[in-house]
Amino acid sequence: MSNILSEIQKRILVLDGAMGTMLQEYKFTEEDFRGERFKDYESPLKGNNDLLSITQPEAVKEVHRKYFAAGADIVETNTFSGTTIAMEDYQMQDLVYELNYESAKIAREVADEFTEKEPEKPRFVAGSIGPTNRTASMSPDVNDPGYRAVTFDELRIAYKQQIEALLDGGADILLVETIFDTLNAKAALFAIEEVKAERAIEIPVMVSGTITDASGRTLSGQTAEAFLISISHIPLLSVGFNCALGANLLQPHLEAIASKTPFAISAHPNAGLPNAFGEYDETPEEMAAQIEEYLKKDLINIIGGCCGTTPKHIKAIAEVASRYAPRKTKEEVL
Repeated sequence: MSNILSEIQKRILVLDGAMGTMLQEYKFTEEDFRGERFKDYESPLKGNNDLLSITQPEAVKEVHRKYFAAGADIVETNTFSGTTIAMEDYQMQDLVYELNYESAKIAREVADEFTEKEPEKPRFVAGSIGPTNRTASMSPDVNDPGYRAVTFDELRIAYKQQIEALLDGGADILLVETIFDTLNAKAALFAIEEVKAERAIEIPVMVSGTITDASGRTLSGQTAEAFLISISHIPLLSVGFNCALGANLLQPHLEAIASKTPFAISAHPNAGLPNAFGEYDETPEEMAAQIEEYLKKDLINIIGGCCGTTPKHIKAIAEVASRYAPRKTKEEVL
């Protein structure tokens, strides 16, 4: 842990880019997703990217390698949907521990490979904890505003299973990301604190929210500043935003929190906004130029990419980031 705390004081750390964007390039079929082990599975499995850590581990490893080679300091595990709640879509709740453990183990192996080659630039693994596909704050039924599809306790239990497996597999950091509902995030943070207490360990925690529209709010209605306040009771490595917006549209929200927190600030924006086909057109150069504005304004400690970003984007971002000093943080809070 002291390793990342000292590294974040020295330089801007670079997070990887999109896992889904890279896995799509392999054009895996239903049979590829199933592999030999799940060839007779009763549910369709195509699209379950987390499962590829078991059925196509070499592809997942290759993606991690490409991001580290491009200049990333931190890669995220392939576990964005790695909870029993999200895995219900594929009837794979029983596989949650294995999915998270194997994903963390794969990322750990690749990180250690690169650290061994370049000990002056240690590499880290962030256990990716996604938002699930349910919201604890709002009803999915417009006719029944009081209804909830999930409870805080159900989320806490699901997140705890995921967190334990990520740590057992070798994650250095836990990243609660793409948060559209702060109550879901609080359940994840509560579960992290439980595991820390039970195991008598410290683990750096990154929290990354998602501003969903032009009003500058999360889906559950919070402004950037309100989001920051509502998760600041937990000692965090970093707080920031990812997904939904491109780098230029994300900047005002980073500015809103950067001067109000002693935590490090992270951002991993999309490669612009999606086009009519749901694809992301922003080039590595365009994205890096926008991110340079963050750096000139001293907003950032950790920078990476979300939807539509590739190793080329991360390489361009890493080159720009290397020319700037990290935003100053109060080390004692980390």
